[in-house]
Order: sequence, then structure tokens, then C-alpha cells
Amino acid sequence: MQNESIMLSTVKSVAFSGIEVQEIEVQTHIGAGLPCFNIVGLAAKSIAESRDRVRAVFNSIGFGLPAKRITINLAPADIIKSGTHFDLCIALSILVAMEVIAQEEIGNFVILGELSLNGSIRHVNGVLPAAIKATEIGCGVICPSMNIREVSYSGNKNIIVASHIVELVNHLKGRELISNQRYADSYLKEEKSTEHNKDFSDVKGQILAKRGMEIAAAGGHHVLMVGPPGSGKSMLASRLHTIMPPLTVEEQLETTIIASLAGILRPENGLITERPFREPHSSCTTPAMIGGGKDASPGEVTLSHLGILFLDEMPEFGRGTLESLRQPIEAKYVQIARVNNHVAYPAKFQLVGAMNPCKCGYFGSKNVDAICKKAPSCAIDYQNRISGPLLDRFDLQVTMNDEYHSFHSEQREESSCLILQRVIAARELQRERNVRNGRTYLNSELEGELLHDVTKMDEEGEKLFLKIVEKFYFSSRSINKLKKVARTIADLKQSTSRLSKYDLSEALNYRVLNDRKMK
Repeated sequence: MQNESIMLSTVKSVAFSGIEVQEIEVQTHIGAGLPCFNIVGLAAKSIAESRDRVRAVFNSIGFGLPAKRITINLAPADIIKSGTHFDLCIALSILVAMEVIAQEEIGNFVILGELSLNGSIRHVNGVLPAAIKATEIGCGVICPSMNIREVSYSGNKNIIVASHIVELVNHLKGRELISNQRYADSYLKEEKSTEHNKDFSDVKGQILAKRGMEIAAAGGHHVLMVGPPGSGKSMLASRLHTIMPPLTVEEQLETTIIASLAGILRPENGLITERPFREPHSSCTTPAMIGGGKDASPGEVTLSHLGILFLDEMPEFGRGTLESLRQPIEAKYVQIARVNNHVAYPAKFQLVGAMNPCKCGYFGSKNVDAICKKAPSCAIDYQNRISGPLLDRFDLQVTMNDEYHSFHSEQREESSCLILQRVIAARELQRERNVRNGRTYLNSELEGELLHDVTKMDEEGEKLFLKIVEKFYFSSRSINKLKKVARTIADLKQSTSRLSKYDLSEALNYRVLNDRKMK
């Protein structure tokens, strides 16, 4: 009910908790009392500052705020809310309460947008997941024109984009309708080519390491490369994504949602079609790696979701930062706990590590001019910076050597395109075979009964496996990882039979660091 002394309105927006989107009602009450402007409902500082931005915008466009008591309530009031995307919703809610805009014109829209002091509407984060949520609850979307590219992938059929609040008000009042096509022509640029400027053929030699990377790509395995400086570890890691299968449409949408929430999706970009590749510096802190901070923002493990997390010079990372990776590696998600907030983010990444064998980098080098002078204590101390439990989580541990002779070879190296064909064929076998309860698993994700069924061995394979278990100090995790890698090796050969001794022998070659001790 509205009368001369009380004006009410309700419009919709959203709040974010991790990648979950929660519907928020922005309620406005304008009533008698000393002139003031209050925002309630567990609003963070970025929302509290909306009062000054909205007040300045109203002055800029010629609308004076009523000399009354204005109260904005963000309901439900027990959810912490943050972000500048509430600016536009608050401003429109006030205009509805002032009867400048009819309630029915925007009551069925989810509204997002940050306001500049001159009334222009700025780009905001999280528009894509917000638009998907709006579609689920049967609402349209009002958002900045700069977000038109990502919102167009939401599947929502009722989208209004605007660059200025006056333009939006005129559209809602029917004075001058907005043409989304005009903004589409400005922001929807031609798709960039997905061709890579990096290729596995760039790396000379290192046949064993290349084979390890192919196995890692085919089965989704974590891999650690150990070798002297300049042996090609970083080159191989930066080219791993060129031999990984492309993202499915669902995966593209999931990756783009994370990028949108994190604020790393540029306005001119649409869906992210390539797997993320994150390469944090060794000075990376634990909150930056796992996620956290005041707003529980996503960290590197989430930003590399469905892609690659590459840790170069791995022992140089802080011990606590490295140890924090153990839980998300296994669980495929990360739970960030704060006093007033608990947020879960997906973290299904492929971990690729690279390290020198010792501090100076030349332990075991064949170069007589660069021999580690503190061996073996230098190597032992340096490699012990990575704990046994973390090392145990790498499916493949690849040792690389100096191969100076390879640079003079005229032999043409195998291209990423050829390797990718084998990887896709191996993944297709896994897609058809590794199915439980309607879900498909990569070989690296196998466990329990499914792992037992998929990794059965022939008679010779069983004999070799028993010898391996008797001879080496394998943890239960290492035994399972050995079997998973062997299964991937067989898949790359398009073998549908039981694991052979050759599959197990090759898999054993990739567990050389944490399982060197023998009984």
C-alpha cells in the first residue's frame, strides 16, 4: 500500500556465495522523518558506499531524492552481501518508490550494474551466473551493456542492457526503446582463432618426458617433472593444454562462470573455450592459492578448474602453501571457512609441478662443468621441501636430463595435433567404459569397485605386480596410482584387454622419487 507519506517498492538482484547464486529482494521504504539514507541487511562496505554513488547520480540526472527517511533493505537479511552490482538495483528501486517507474515494469527482472557518478552503468562481475539464475526463477535480466557478451550465453530470452541510467529509465517508461543489437555490434566481436602458437614439436628430445605428458593428458593425471635448468620442463608444461581434449559446452559454461565471478572475464570475451592455464609465482600465499581473503574470493586452484595448475620451481613455494593443495587434489573442491561465511568452490584441476633436482640444479647432471658440489646432501635437503604425502599425490614423476645433442638433430618432432588424436581416442575408451551411476570418470578418478574392475591384469601382469608390491615400499595410494597409469597406457594403445606386464613396467618408470626405497 502506498500513500502520500509512505512509498514502498521491491525489485530483485542477486548475491554470490562461492559459485552459488542467491536471489535477493531490494526493498525500499520512503517515509516521514529526518532526511537520511540507510542500507540494512548485512551489506558490506562496497554496498554501503552505494548511498553516495546513488545520491550523486540522482543529482547528475536531475532527480532530487525526497527529503524524507529512505531505508533500503536487502532481504533475506541474514545473508552477507557484497559487490557494487547492487548500485543500479537500489537506484531503480528508489525510482519505483517515487513512482517514476512502474513496479510492474521491472518487478520481473534481476538487476545488476555499478553506477558512475554521471549515471553511466559500469561493467560488473558475475552477470553470467546471475542471468542463469534469473532464467531458473523465470525472470529477465537488466545489466550493463558491457556485459552483453557473457549474458548472451545464459539462455535468458528477456535481456535489457544499457550504458546509462537515463537510457534505461526512458526504455522502461516506453519513451525510447533500447536496441540490444546496437550494443551487440559494438561488443560481439569475431571469435578469436583457437589455434595455438605453441606445439610439442618445439621441444627437442626428451622422449620419456613427452610420453609422460601424453599419458597425463590422456588420463587426467598429475605430473611432476624433475630436471636441471634449461632441460625443457616449463616448455612442456606450457604445451600440455595443446594435447588435451577441448572443453565440452557444459565445461565452457562452468569455466566462464568462475572467470566472471572472479572478475577475469573481459567484456569482449564470450565463453571460455580453452582450458585454463594458471602459473602462480613461488611467492604465492596460501589464501591466493586456495582462496580466501575478506570476501572469500576464489584462488588459483579454482581459477584453474578443468584446466592446468602449473607450479614452476615447486620447492620454492611456501611449505604451508604446498600442503594446502593436498585436500583439493583429492576432493576436487575447496571449502573456505570464515567466521561469518563458509564458501565452497570447485577445484578439479590437473597439477603439473616442475623442480630442479637440487638447489644448484645440477645434481646428477652429465655436464662435467656443472656438477653439484654438495651432493648428495644438497639434493636430499632440496627435495625434502616437498613432503612425502604431497609427492605421493603425483601420478607421474618424470626425470629429465640434459640432451644437448637433440638440438643438432634434424629429426622432426611429433606435433601436438598427432598426440592429441591419440589422447582423444584414449579418452573415448574411458568415456565408454568408466561409467557408474550415470557419471563418467577419467582413469585418474577411478576408485573402489570401478577401479578394481577396470585395472584387472593378465597372468604375467599379476606376477609382475606381486613382485612390485613385495619389492617396493608402496603406499596404498601409490599402488592405485600405478594401476591407473597402467590403464591409461593401455588405453593409448587402444587395448581393451587386461593390463599386461608391459603396461605395468612403463607405469613403474614414472614412480621414481617417493618410491625409490626397496624392502
